[in-house]
Amino acid sequence: MPSRFEADFSDAALDLDTFIDEVFGELKSGFLELPKGQGFVEYPVFEAGYQALKKATAGFTSVDAAEVTAAIYATPIAFIVLRTVMGFTPSEWADVTKERTGVVVDQGAARTMDRRIRVAPMAPLKDKGSLTDQRLKAMIVAAVQTLEEGVGDVDRAVILHRLDKVDTAEGLASIRPIADLGVPYPVLLYERFLGRPFAGHRDSVSELVGDVVESAVEDVLSKVGVSYRKTKRAERITGFDQAPDFIVPDEFNPAVVIEAKLTEDDGTARDKVTRVQRLSTLRDERGQHYDVVACIAGRGFKVRRNDMRRLLVATKGMVFTLASIEHLVAHTRIRDFVTRPLPGGQP
Repeated sequence: MPSRFEADFSDAALDLDTFIDEVFGELKSGFLELPKGQGFVEYPVFEAGYQALKKATAGFTSVDAAEVTAAIYATPIAFIVLRTVMGFTPSEWADVTKERTGVVVDQGAARTMDRRIRVAPMAPLKDKGSLTDQRLKAMIVAAVQTLEEGVGDVDRAVILHRLDKVDTAEGLASIRPIADLGVPYPVLLYERFLGRPFAGHRDSVSELVGDVVESAVEDVLSKVGVSYRKTKRAERITGFDQAPDFIVPDEFNPAVVIEAKLTEDDGTARDKVTRVQRLSTLRDERGQHYDVVACIAGRGFKVRRNDMRRLLVATKGMVFTLASIEHLVAHTRIRDFVTRPLPGGQP
């Protein structure tokens, strides 16, 4: 039986189930591994920030905004530790700051400030009296007030307050014993259950995770000297109502268009399949003849067999995974644009 790359998809009797099983067998879950990316904070650095914050507050017995500010300017990673104690995202901290101090910190500024500190966590800050300094100090004041107050007067029978955590529920009185004695393991597990392990980091590197497939495609094309156009997010491309991720050689004379997608969610996978189908439909409606290719990864694509059937039909079998992407050039019209020998002596 021919491979899915060589099969005749105009044959109504073609058995697609074999090809579906083949693609499913190549797909693997990628959620267990995350790229660290720029700005990842290693534990020793984080712990140094914690110790700086603990020292500035005398073991969280006296949390003074001026003392905390001085500690953060000397050891900036303490700013990230302070946010972690509250359990807020940068955007949420910005909102709380405006509510408590009246100082407007837009969400973009808060995220930028947070990232800059994570990139250079131990490089002391200089107080220049800038708008950024004003925002930083206001955020610290808001954090101190928030931690001093704790949950406050909330009906816990019906409301789960974001500060109703083992270390912040009763304000500073909750933090002190935790700082001295640590947290019982069941408590740690319970709060992890309410949250998600590594969720914050996963969100911060979501683009890098998605770049895994795109990087693999670029690597294949570059090795054989193929000219290509890589589109940007939400970019408008002439001739396409939705831009594919790659066009070989360019949008003015497309021979191959490639959608490079990674997803661990089956609902998102269905949306990606629909995008590929749209490219195929657009080509046929306009009487064009470029190849429509899908390069995919992630367990989301191996949930619904019918979605994979649609993907195979739309691409006429040209569905490549990270396990088969080495065949991308040889089995598509990309081979017509090769300027360097194919690796491994492929025909």
